[in-house]
Parts: sequence; structure tokens; C-alpha cells
Amino acid sequence: MESSVKLELQKVANRIRRHVIEGTFCAKCGHPGGSLSAADMLAYLYFKEMRIDPKNPKWEDRDRFVLSKGHAAPALYGALALRGFFAEDEIKNLRQIGSMLQGHPSMRLIPGVDMSTGSLGQGFSTAAGMALSAKLNKKDYRVYAILGDGEIQEGQVWETAMFAPNKGLSNLTAIIDNNNLQIDGTVEEVNSPYPIAEKFAAFGWDTVEIDGHDFDQIEMAIEKAKASDKPMAVIMKTVKGKGVSYMEDVCGWHGKAPNADEYKTAVEELDAAYAELCK
Repeated sequence: MESSVKLELQKVANRIRRHVIEGTFCAKCGHPGGSLSAADMLAYLYFKEMRIDPKNPKWEDRDRFVLSKGHAAPALYGALALRGFFAEDEIKNLRQIGSMLQGHPSMRLIPGVDMSTGSLGQGFSTAAGMALSAKLNKKDYRVYAILGDGEIQEGQVWETAMFAPNKGLSNLTAIIDNNNLQIDGTVEEVNSPYPIAEKFAAFGWDTVEIDGHDFDQIEMAIEKAKASDKPMAVIMKTVKGKGVSYMEDVCGWHGKAPNADEYKTAVEELDAAYAELCK
């Protein structure tokens, strides 16, 4: 990847993280940890990869994105706002009564959201349905879904894992955000899904394991998915709470908003990192 392109994506990812902190602080609730870990992939998909049009969110030939781990909505909202689907000031209304930005994405309320999600596992199933629709209707759009590593403990995920190769859904890419933490511990402690890549491969998927904070590796994985004749599972190793020092790899930040002092520290860190990128 060209250094100039990578730099711009790093800036976008930083601003997505800034919106995650802003939104959850204003809401006094939400899920910052797993939102921060997914920010780099969202930056890549929305600002480099996906064929979308913010002025025409329901464009029939657009690529589709499903946030199957719907509680990471603050990161998706940050990406959508930065991409121009709605005003960035809306982020401050996260989870407020009457706001379109609720705790989980709503395709009825929010421009750019392709599927309402929240119940874990269901988003992945609908993504497979979208991919099948494209195949049946001879459309060339692609479908991307981000799942949590805790989410893949759900049985419905493995029904979809069996379904997608059987239907030849080479236009479907599953991205597993493997930050190794869920709401009440490590994924190994709760109900280990490991080895993730080998399990998807056993169902007939192509797989690749990457550093989910490395844009060169992200690009390699997405290009590999586009070239494959099978559905692709991208297992991205990430850090929960990435970009905010006191949140990184701390289970407690799965579903807790920062207080005023914590907000100040997070904003200072993210803004300092952004200033470095702009030098």
C-alpha cells in the first residue's frame, strides 16, 4: 500500500476512535472496547474498499456491510459520519431518546446501515442471505460482515458457516474481530472458539489470519477474498480498546462509558496521535 494512502487511513481510524469516545461519553453508556478494536478495518472498508454512495445509501449495486456484533455500533457510526452518510454532530446523540443512533444499528433509521443487528449471530446469517441474493440475481456486489470472537460461540454462526460454502458464496467475507475478550473474561475462559481459522476451513472457507491494526495486512486479506472462489474468513488479531492506553486489553471496557476524567485522557491521547499523523 502506498504510504500516502496508509497515512490517510490511519487518520480516519483515529477519528473513528475519537467518535467512539465522544459518543459513549455523551451517552454515559455503550461499548467502547470492541468498537475501538474494529476501527482500522472499518476505515479500510468504508474509505478504500467498498463501492458505496453516501448520497444514495440504498443504491442497488452497492457493496453491503453488516456489523454482526451490533454492540460495536459506535465505531460503525463514526465511519458512516466521516464518510458523509450523516452529520458528525449526530455522534453526540448516541443512545439519546429520539436519536437515530441507538445502541445497536437500525437500517430503518440510519442512512448507510444495511442490516439492523444486535442479537449475536443473526447479522452473519443475513449477510449470507445478501450474498446469496447477489448470486441469484447475477449482481457483482460483495458483502462484508464483522463478527466478534465471543459472538462466534453462537450456534447460528456455524449454521451460516456451513451454508455459505454450500451455496458458493465467494462474494461473502466474514471478518472475525479476535481481540480475545468478551463481556466477562477471555474467550478461552468463557467458551473457547479456538482454533478459529481451522474451524472455518473445515466448513469449506478460505481463511487468512492477520494483524487487524496493520493496513498492509488488511489490504492483503481483502484482495485475497476478492480473488477466491470460496467465502473468506479473515481472522484479525486485535487489541480491545485499541488507541486508548487505559482501555487496551482490559475486559472491563467491553460495555462501560468513560467518566469525565477518563474522557479527557482518551481525547488527549487520540488527538495527540492525530497531530503526529498530520505532521
